[in-house]
Amino acid sequence: MNARAADLVQQAVTSGQVPGAALGMVRADEAAQLACWGLAAREPEAVPLELSFAFDLASLTKALFTVPEVLRLVQGGLADLDDPLSRHLPELGWMGRSVLGGGGLGTRTLRQLLTHTAGLPAHAPVYTWGSEAHTLKQRVLQEPWPLGEHVYSDIGYMLLGMVVERLRGTGLAARPLPPGLTFAPVPEQSVATERCPWRGRVTRGEVHDENASALGGVAGQAGLFGTLEGVLDAARSLLEAISLSPAALAEMRLPHTDTRALGWERRHHGWSGGSLCSPQTLGHTGFTGTGVWIDFGRGYAWALLTNNVHPSRHTSSNMGPLRRAVGNVLAAEWGRA
Repeated sequence: MNARAADLVQQAVTSGQVPGAALGMVRADEAAQLACWGLAAREPEAVPLELSFAFDLASLTKALFTVPEVLRLVQGGLADLDDPLSRHLPELGWMGRSVLGGGGLGTRTLRQLLTHTAGLPAHAPVYTWGSEAHTLKQRVLQEPWPLGEHVYSDIGYMLLGMVVERLRGTGLAARPLPPGLTFAPVPEQSVATERCPWRGRVTRGEVHDENASALGGVAGQAGLFGTLEGVLDAARSLLEAISLSPAALAEMRLPHTDTRALGWERRHHGWSGGSLCSPQTLGHTGFTGTGVWIDFGRGYAWALLTNNVHPSRHTSSNMGPLRRAVGNVLAAEWGRA
């Protein structure tokens, strides 16, 4: 373990910036280096963090689950990245189409949803619409979503999750996952997130994202849990082109915007992974305080997992400086070509 990187994370825990944190790094041909500090929970009682505990990965679900799932549909000939959404969700907004005319959201492609360039809103409080999960999904499909500027959109990934369910004929929770990743963590072996006003309790071992919870616990934008080792194994499988074909992996890594590849964020000025990684680095962060970065140019990956929203998102800290500092320290040591 890089001593300086470990010190930076340990200081963040000791100072109270985050209750607990786990830091790990891995090369394709080496054993992972793992460490953790602090608490898995402060409330309702203090629970020390252990390396075997599962974190709520939040939006890492997009990068580690939904993007690969869509690419496997393409590998299997079930879809194409440039398919319009209406090909797989033909009922999408049909009531609005009959009244207003035009294809609207249905003309947007899977690629556009994956790269956040479909023009969908960033977020909507779907969980407040009040219905059981199946009916709520149908409401999402009929909602007249406005299309505008290109913004990072949970709604787009919510719809991509429904495409995966439709083409696989099963719920997302039934999709196979590698060891260390799960949709059904054991609460006692999980890291707490928020004291949730909607649910009236501290969420531990259940998804933090309210919309994913209302949609059955798993959705295209959130719901995945993972241990530090599980996240690094998933990153290594991408680094070694194990979990995807070389062609699919190459497509995933292609630049689609100035800041984004297919689902993942590319290195750019001020980004979360620091300034010393190679231009071939991809990364993603999660609202709960998680993040993973893969430097394909230099052959290593690292992850920093925290419970930054515990006990409340309103007291969470800015993770950007810590992530960038750790990324630069690791790149300086591990970034040998």
